[in-house]
Amino acid sequence: MKRLILMRHAKSDWSFNLEDHARPLNARGQRSAKALGDWLRAQGYIPDQILCSDAQRTRETLTLTGIEAPTEYSPALYLADTRTMVDALRDASGGTVMMIAHNPGTCAVAHDLLREKPVHDRFDDCPTGATLVAEFDIDTWEKLEPGTGRALNFIVPRDLLS
Repeated sequence: MKRLILMRHAKSDWSFNLEDHARPLNARGQRSAKALGDWLRAQGYIPDQILCSDAQRTRETLTLTGIEAPTEYSPALYLADTRTMVDALRDASGGTVMMIAHNPGTCAVAHDLLREKPVHDRFDDCPTGATLVAEFDIDTWEKLEPGTGRALNFIVPRDLLS
């Protein structure tokens, strides 16, 4: 059994005149990332491997969750498409892998990998900070196939901060 924690980065700050890759989180995004980390720990969803886009906002999201595990910061996950993200997962070795990336890829991968989508009114648009936890009945990530995941949980920061 393999478990995936798939997270879209928290809300970024557009007020700086920076290239997209360098945009940091805004104050709401910082609060959201901390809340998501607290929620993951409370639920017992702790990764043993992290795959993270190398963009500033994904790195900052990870840091603020307070979740620690061996981490690969990947330029390939910056604005990655579904195929790139699934390929990165197929190369993973952890039992529980956390992937932090961007839309539209994160939302597309979430839809692509699950047998049934979770009941949540924000699943279809995966807002910033959206986090899916899914299980796959496989013994290695190399065997990951579309439509085989079972959603254990899906949450967005608004669920935690309202």
